[in-house]
Amino acid sequence: MRLEPIPAPGATRTLGLPALAIAATVALAALLAALAGANPLQTFGLIVKGAVGSRFATLETLNRATPLIFTGLAVAVAFRAKLWNIGAEAQLYAGALVTVVIGTQLGLPGPLAIPLMALGAILAGALVLLGPVLLKTRLGVDEVVTTLLLNFIMALFISWLLEGPLKDPMGMGWPKSPALPRDARLPRIVEGLRLHWGFALALICAAGVWLLQTRTTLGYEIRAVGQNPQAARFAGIPVGRVLVKTALLSGGLAALAGFSEVAGLKGNLTSDLSPGFGYTGIVVAMLALLHPLGVVVSALFVAGIFVGADSMSRAAEVPTYIADILLAAALLFMVLAILLTRFRVVRG
Repeated sequence: MRLEPIPAPGATRTLGLPALAIAATVALAALLAALAGANPLQTFGLIVKGAVGSRFATLETLNRATPLIFTGLAVAVAFRAKLWNIGAEAQLYAGALVTVVIGTQLGLPGPLAIPLMALGAILAGALVLLGPVLLKTRLGVDEVVTTLLLNFIMALFISWLLEGPLKDPMGMGWPKSPALPRDARLPRIVEGLRLHWGFALALICAAGVWLLQTRTTLGYEIRAVGQNPQAARFAGIPVGRVLVKTALLSGGLAALAGFSEVAGLKGNLTSDLSPGFGYTGIVVAMLALLHPLGVVVSALFVAGIFVGADSMSRAAEVPTYIADILLAAALLFMVLAILLTRFRVVRG
């Protein structure tokens, strides 16, 4: 058995296989719900109701989707150039850290602090990914290893800061940073609820990435490098420089997730600020087939699964872990669908 490339996949294969992957995911989730002793249709209904069944639920889904859009865009941009950024979690925390430092230590007024925190976060995330991409382009070091390990390095660094230099003296001993001043936080879109203007910023970034990829020279170069770096180099495209630019953009986008979580939602930095947004961003990007506008839809879907699963668990007494299994299965099935879209299995 071997894989043979398909020169021009038809629409049936291109659209049908991803649809089949989604159907297989739903079937697996239904089986798991049945094994847990619940009615599958009722379980899916409860997930949908918990995600969009009320104004509060819908806004919570949008709120949960905000960091996923940023990390999904970061992964999609990098993966498009075949730069395997597995370190969005580290870049997220780098952005959150700089947001807290600027917001609490410089004493700037809100109108000046908010844009400065965002720019500082972008720079921090970009610099975190710059090291691995330089190791890749200069020394041939596998970026999967370096970016993955940076997640753990950043997590330990944040823990040390929160137990030492950044620990809030008024925090009753809890390892957390001082809170941002009220005027240095992102305003709420709906007064009294948690959805903030970070969601609007995420949508703007998605549109911006789409325009960059489809309307600019850099976008063309990113696609060319991702499809065939040797051919791109032969055509005169500076592959190393394009990868560095891609890394700076990807790291900056992931860091905006940290900025939005601190400035828009939490108000301070804790070691559990992210429940794995950086890793979930990989799922979001793959489900969107690396399309920046598709990332928004994919992030809303994933966020709805998580928010709806919490409600479903309380109503049907089904473990919320079914949501994790659902997303993991969706990723695996989608990767297989993408593979079979581009290759056919032949004997010999």
